[in-house]
Amino acid sequence: MKTQKEKVVSKTKKPAATAAAPKKARTTTRKLAPTEDEIREKAREIYYERIARGEHGTPESDWHEAESILKRK
Repeated sequence: MKTQKEKVVSKTKKPAATAAAPKKARTTTRKLAPTEDEIREKAREIYYERIARGEHGTPESDWHEAESILKRK
């Protein structure tokens, strides 16, 4: 019984110019630490929201909350 030969398909190779092309540098998005002015503004927003709700708190707690919120962004 005769068997049929399977046709072998070869993979095409990339041209030498493409293969040797230098890789592009990766750009990473690094989180920058919030500035003191950004923290101050966010703490002020937190303060006004807290006062509007009638909650107690301190400027230090507002500052720390502002820092943690901005560092997560």
